[in-house]
Amino acid sequence: VQLQAFGGGAVQAGGSLRLSCQASGRIRVSNGMGWYRRAPGKERELVAAITSRGSIDYSDSVKGRFTMSRDNAKNTVALQMNGLKPEDTAVYYCNSLPADVIRWDDDNYWGRGTQVTVSS
Repeated sequence: VQLQAFGGGAVQAGGSLRLSCQASGRIRVSNGMGWYRRAPGKERELVAAITSRGSIDYSDSVKGRFTMSRDNAKNTVALQMNGLKPEDTAVYYCNSLPADVIRWDDDNYWGRGTQVTVSS
């Protein structure tokens, strides 16, 4: 398994969680990574991204609440999530940036995600 996300859980609205992702094998976080999520009944979406140069951007839905970081030496990325909302409920994954669109629907490509559940 080249990608493993950790740190999910169940929290109440307004709470916080910190996700982490360990990359291995051919995947180097220094090349650019994204945090993606898939909510029940919805398409997978990109919510945070860091480029090879270190530029970070967020989807409008999480901007101002989520913070992405990277540790190239440890080959890990993290996602600090504050002010969680019920609509943030999803399975969260990390993967390369950009993701391979040909494999977008291949569960094996996404590795081990972590469930985040936010109750109102």
